Amino acid sequence: MTSTSLLTLPPLSLYIHVPWCVRKCPYCDFNSHKADADLPEQEYVSALLDDLDTDLAWLQQQGVSERPIHSIFIGGGTPSLLSVAAYERLFRELQQRLTFSDDIEITMEANPGTFEAEKFKGYRQLGINRLSIGIQSFQDHQLKHLGRIHSGQEAMNAVNMAKDAGFENFNLDFMHGLPDQTLEQALNDLQKGIDLGPTHLSWYQLTIEPNTEFFKRPPKLPQDETLWAIQEAGQALLAENGYEQYEISAYAKPNKQAKHNLNYWQFGDYLGIGAGAHGKLTIPHEDIQQSKIYRTAKTRLPKDYLNLAKRFLVLQDNIEPEDRDLEFLMNALRLFHGVDKKLFSERTGLDYSCIESNVQSLIKRGLLEDGDILKTTSQGQLFLNELLESFL
Repeated sequence: MTSTSLLTLPPLSLYIHVPWCVRKCPYCDFNSHKADADLPEQEYVSALLDDLDTDLAWLQQQGVSERPIHSIFIGGGTPSLLSVAAYERLFRELQQRLTFSDDIEITMEANPGTFEAEKFKGYRQLGINRLSIGIQSFQDHQLKHLGRIHSGQEAMNAVNMAKDAGFENFNLDFMHGLPDQTLEQALNDLQKGIDLGPTHLSWYQLTIEPNTEFFKRPPKLPQDETLWAIQEAGQALLAENGYEQYEISAYAKPNKQAKHNLNYWQFGDYLGIGAGAHGKLTIPHEDIQQSKIYRTAKTRLPKDYLNLAKRFLVLQDNIEPEDRDLEFLMNALRLFHGVDKKLFSERTGLDYSCIESNVQSLIKRGLLEDGDILKTTSQGQLFLNELLESFL
């Protein structure tokens, strides 16, 4: 029988999904759709607010509705396709429904091909205080391979416009292991990104995902030896420039880790609104057996999401107690610094004794470190999937 402990309410975040892009990239498996000439942005904002109201009414019924929002992430798609006026209305209405924490982090994803200086000044004035800019590469031939709509110079210009608009805290997204990419080319991309002074860098290897154009027609990618050389040299370059790796593909200046993503990885809660958005919500109860942790998902297609005759919610599954250990560890062990063992009980409602024997076995195998922190060794990071399988 599963041992139980005290399930407590974690921090609460808000994810907002904007499902449109100028063009679908051939490597992308996210819920994104080619935008028409005229976006139904006001209708979409209305749907987002109705979606949120539905979630809040349900939370109120559960007795856990009065919770501050610690972070907001506006993802996509390309959220920067929407106008300042659309976001002005959205944030005005959000603040009438939700309590924003004093130090709230509000991130918007943006692509260089959608940058307009005045628009981004408007976003900053609305309270959006962090950007995540999808550059991927500064090399024009690679951008063409990746189906991007911007050039390397436009990417440079976009970052400078973001700075001019008042964004001091921003992330740059880069891919490596691109078609026929050499070690020198990969490091050149990374160095140019570092020179722009971001507070955070997401640097990850291109992978071929099912249901993408690249899956149907795979490009020629570098050999494993080159991929490994790029990974090692890139990590060293980032460390030399003061970027600490705190997650598999996330690097940050001191105290500039993404609060929103940390909440995901620490098994926090988040409301998810928008087409295809996912959420996670904790419902504690004095009787631990009646406590719930729900995963939620909203209808994916924009036309269905905008159809008021249809329901937003298409999934609301309770994570059963016997599955919570793996769910927690799949997230927490991505973090290079790990998490306090106490967090396991607080976020899952399970007693730490449930996993202790497995943990001790993994410590002996050199995959987890010994101590008060649940943390992988460098060897454990390399074999993370195998490590997690031991909790199945």
